[in-house]
Amino acid sequence: MSAGGIERAVEQTLSRLRRLDSRPDSSLPVPTAPAQPAPRTLADLYRDHRMQLVRLAILLVDEPGTAEDVVQEAFTGLHRNWSGLRDESAALGYLRIAVVNGSRSVLRRRRTARDYVPPHQVNARSAESLAMLSAEHQAVVDALATLPPRQREVLVLRYYGGLSEAEIADATGISRGTVKSTASRALDTVAKVMAGRPTRR
Repeated sequence: MSAGGIERAVEQTLSRLRRLDSRPDSSLPVPTAPAQPAPRTLADLYRDHRMQLVRLAILLVDEPGTAEDVVQEAFTGLHRNWSGLRDESAALGYLRIAVVNGSRSVLRRRRTARDYVPPHQVNARSAESLAMLSAEHQAVVDALATLPPRQREVLVLRYYGGLSEAEIADATGISRGTVKSTASRALDTVAKVMAGRPTRR
């Protein structure tokens, strides 16, 4: 598969997951619109963005239970800093950075402990989304799981999170140039994995 083909495959897979995870949850009541728009609250952000942040974390740490914990910690931190944030966009930026940093901490602890055991239970919504992927999309998700953490972060934030290079740079603490080169290396690695060839990191 060509480099452009691999990028399209990654983009299509993660965009498909984003759409699946953005579906309304039929188990939740549909909110009625107020007569006048009320200011956004922490509860609004939690309801509207939690699932996508959990998926983001799952794609970074490969473990649904841990991903849930990472997102809970991110919202806890947001609650502590709520009064200092100017608007919803700043709050979402804070949450993305917190999820990336929390995921990095998990991976550091996991490398140190060397005792990672996959969980027996998975988040039902996430499992449902993964089950709805085609075999080709599943292969892309499996290839993403082999990437070094920074490469995976960049691709997930770009194609699942829908972030620009500048936003990815802010979320990960690296330069825009590094974002671009990291994405290129990551796509090359995904291509090699999907072709069944040995990879170099």
